[in-house]
Amino acid sequence: MSTSWRHRATAHPRALDLAGLVLLFAVTVSGLLATRALAPRPLTLWPAVAVVALACAALNWRRHHPLPVLAVTASCTIVVGALGYLLTPLLMGPLLVAQYETSLRTSRRTGWNGALTVTGCVVVGGLVFPSFLDSVVFAVVNPTAWILLCAALGGYRRVRREYAVARAEHADRQREEEARHRVVQERMRIARELHDVVAHHLTLADAQAGAVKHLVRTRPDQALEIIDKLPETTAAALRELKVTVGLLRQDTDPADDLDPAPGLDRLPDLVDSCAAAGLQVTVTVEGARRPLTPVLDLTAYRILQEALTNVTKHGSGRGAEVRLAFTPRRLSLTVANATADDHILAPPGPGGGFGLISMRERATSVGGTFHAGRRAQGGFEVVCALPLDTPLDSPDESPAP
Repeated sequence: MSTSWRHRATAHPRALDLAGLVLLFAVTVSGLLATRALAPRPLTLWPAVAVVALACAALNWRRHHPLPVLAVTASCTIVVGALGYLLTPLLMGPLLVAQYETSLRTSRRTGWNGALTVTGCVVVGGLVFPSFLDSVVFAVVNPTAWILLCAALGGYRRVRREYAVARAEHADRQREEEARHRVVQERMRIARELHDVVAHHLTLADAQAGAVKHLVRTRPDQALEIIDKLPETTAAALRELKVTVGLLRQDTDPADDLDPAPGLDRLPDLVDSCAAAGLQVTVTVEGARRPLTPVLDLTAYRILQEALTNVTKHGSGRGAEVRLAFTPRRLSLTVANATADDHILAPPGPGGGFGLISMRERATSVGGTFHAGRRAQGGFEVVCALPLDTPLDSPDESPAP
């Protein structure tokens, strides 16, 4: 079908349907003429043409009332057979179309019950009014086969349509589930970022304020130094919080003018901020320093930041040890500190902290491992192993702690 005819068919569906019915009437009348020409005895023509016209006119309501239309076309076909005409596929055209539409637009049980009922009526009519050389094969078997074939084709088309609808609904549900899962993952990622930024800097500011409270009378000079560094801590918190919220407000990808994500190159600044809060951090690097991907670099920095924040809040001593071990295939991070026996990290949940959960989620998100617990020699330790994407060509590999 050309584009112009397709456009006309779409714009005028009613005219196309009427044209199809007229064509079906012409084909059915040609079947009447062929049977009349081959019949051994003369057959009346105009009553049969009138019955065929009634059957074709009834097909106009086949989509909305398939069962009544099927009954009308079956009755017309039986009447034509009683007039002595052979029930060929051309002559049974209206009945076959009605049976196809019934099997297509009704349930499977209704379609097959209608097909069997119509077949039984046509068979009885063929036995009572034998036609065309009094042959049982032509009068019974031929119409039965064509009716059941059209019923099977209509049922097959109905099953295909239901399957397509089911697949579309399943695809919609799957897309909704994936979108919901992405929203949950993005919400958890935002929560981790905000927790790491806010908790770290506010913890340092709280520690600095507590240190000033204790030193303002005995060591006013040292207290003034801590007060001078307090605006730097709060300014850093506001700066990172502004960057994080700015990313959330972007409706497109972030522009190049935004600050890059923090990484291990900012570890000295992190150590200095902890020192301003009264926590002395010792950093040890083992192995050849490796370039890290932005995601891995940010993950390592955030884990160290959260671990040192927990040391500042829960550690009984004023010192912590940070160890970075670079191996050919992984980066191992270790943060250890001394804690009192009765000083235990707050459990996650309402009223508690989410630091350990955040660190574990960050490690597992890049395929790493995470462990946090008390050491045998006393104190608390956080151990994390992160896989490197670009392993070096080395036959040996040191095991991760």
